[in-house]
Amino acid sequence: MKIAYVLFDGLTFLDFIGLYDVVYRFNMFEETKGTTWDICGLTEEITDELGLTIKVGKIKPDLSEYDLVFVPGGMGTRALRYNEEFISWLKQAANVKYLVSVCTGSLLFGAAGFLTGKKATTHPFSYELLEPYCDEVIQTRIVKDGNLITAGGVSTSIDLAIYLAELFIHKDAAAAIKKQIDYPYEVQGIVEVN
Repeated sequence: MKIAYVLFDGLTFLDFIGLYDVVYRFNMFEETKGTTWDICGLTEEITDELGLTIKVGKIKPDLSEYDLVFVPGGMGTRALRYNEEFISWLKQAANVKYLVSVCTGSLLFGAAGFLTGKKATTHPFSYELLEPYCDEVIQTRIVKDGNLITAGGVSTSIDLAIYLAELFIHKDAAAAIKKQIDYPYEVQGIVEVN
């Protein structure tokens, strides 16, 4: 599996790092050995809401070449929804096998047209912002509607990654990862539409 982590100025780093840290461990399992990823963006460096900066590995790669495109959230998503360059780039992911977001990353999928006719979720403070983009906002932590998987706010990124481990590998793998990262919580609030 080849993953694109789509980052942007004004993201919430925990949205990204929570998932990234768990997905990194997919290579421990035979079923997902060889999982690779690129940290992607429009510029060489990305700065989060708090001023922390990270280097981008690939500037504006062709997103259609990935198996999974992940978009985190953050306050930067509010304006980015109207950024033509960013949304045009994101639209390249239209036929990607899995579209995954945490927090207000779903707003960006919405702006790209990926939520039309779908059920989705986002940060609890942003349900109203998501409503115009999708068929129904489900007020829960994780919603899977076909190839689209959206998750709630910030800390849900870890739950989402554990859920993906179970989806792509198996329950025992998810349990092993949870033990490795000393994560005692059960993933809750999962709604699978289809």
